[in-house]
Amino acid sequence: MPAPTDQITVVIVDDHTLFRVGLREIFQDQDDIVVVGEAGDGATAVKLIAELRPAILLLDVSLPGEDVTTTMRAVKAASPGTRVVIVSMQDEPRLIQELIALGARAYLLKSASWHELMAAVRMAHTSSTRVLLSISEGSVAGMRGSARDDRPPIGVLSAREIEVLRLASAAMSNAQIASRLHLTEATVKRHLHSIFTKLGAVSRIDAVSKAISASLIPSWTDE
Repeated sequence: MPAPTDQITVVIVDDHTLFRVGLREIFQDQDDIVVVGEAGDGATAVKLIAELRPAILLLDVSLPGEDVTTTMRAVKAASPGTRVVIVSMQDEPRLIQELIALGARAYLLKSASWHELMAAVRMAHTSSTRVLLSISEGSVAGMRGSARDDRPPIGVLSAREIEVLRLASAAMSNAQIASRLHLTEATVKRHLHSIFTKLGAVSRIDAVSKAISASLIPSWTDE
């Protein structure tokens, strides 16, 4: 197990105790992640963040007290180095865009898999430029439609799409990617089609090149 200084410290903020307990139990099985605190409302969360200064804050949108945008600003002021990962039931394009603009490094629906959550936490910790989204296609379309030129934002790739693209960059076939991620080949093909559309890519090589240029995935020389 890595030393505490090597671990990703996490504070969980959600007003549902059972949800916090469930997340904590998931993280207990991760050698590189440790939960250092929990809170059930925004005001307590800000005090906790100021005291603990964790690497990651897992934040729900619907909390008692202040609006989530107010909480986000207070967290940023209290601990500028803490990166925020939103985990919410709300699937609203304008809200997602607003929170990303305020500095959230990921936005996941509570229906996301634990694999996506782990990917989001680790990505938020290691990168200051990437944004991970695990939201509905409708919300992605809504965000896309609000863009000036109606092109999808370059960073709007889901956690699963990031995983698929990373493996594709290692020259893995669709079958190999499917086996590694426990998916069907048809699902991998759908993810690749979505990636191509979002990045405006015409091939796997083009998609990988554009993703590396946009810092969505690392080049193999960086790993």
